[in-house]
Amino acid sequence: MSVSLFDQFLSPVLLGVPLMALALVLPWVLFPSSSTRWLNNRMLSVQGWFINRFTQQIFMPLSIQGHKWALILASLMMFLLTLNILGLLPYTFTPTTQLSVSLAFAFPFWLATVLIGLRNQPTAALGHLLPEGTPTLLIPVLVVIETISLFIRPLALGVRLTANLTAGHLLMQLTSTAAFVMLSLMPAVAVLTAALLVLLTLLEVAVAMIQAYVFVLLLSLYLQENV
Repeated sequence: MSVSLFDQFLSPVLLGVPLMALALVLPWVLFPSSSTRWLNNRMLSVQGWFINRFTQQIFMPLSIQGHKWALILASLMMFLLTLNILGLLPYTFTPTTQLSVSLAFAFPFWLATVLIGLRNQPTAALGHLLPEGTPTLLIPVLVVIETISLFIRPLALGVRLTANLTAGHLLMQLTSTAAFVMLSLMPAVAVLTAALLVLLTLLEVAVAMIQAYVFVLLLSLYLQENV
């Protein structure tokens, strides 16, 4: 029986119970929590340094009002980063390869930034739909275009995250399958293919980290326009 390459992206089920919830909850179990000791261990120190540097980098161009989002965006970054990297392990599942999961992350945060802009500065928020100095004849067209571009932002966020991870997983699947098939026919080529697979794995780890960072970075840019 032939197996589709996209079967690896099906939601895992065990005894009729979907394991998507388990895959989403697992990263929080792996995060070390602070203790009552005066000095933290190396793991906590590295985690704290990473979160502080990331938060400083993301919120440096934002105004003071946007700094209230530091905790939730830093937590989202750590969550997506852990989900993406855990999905590279054998016999695991990456929830962010499902477009529904990525959109579930993207749409509420995007909607929150839009609502904050409409509440705090409605004139400036609506002014983004019509650039200053637009000719009168182009006003209806530009309003429609800017409105479409505004509502397409959460879709672009979700599709970017899902498409990059899905493409990387498919490429690794194709390369590993080719290595196994050519092992008995052309061992030398199979070894080279296996070496390429190692490089692709390192590249996919980098992509998993970069996509989590880009997701949160774009959310911070949307927030910057509305605070």
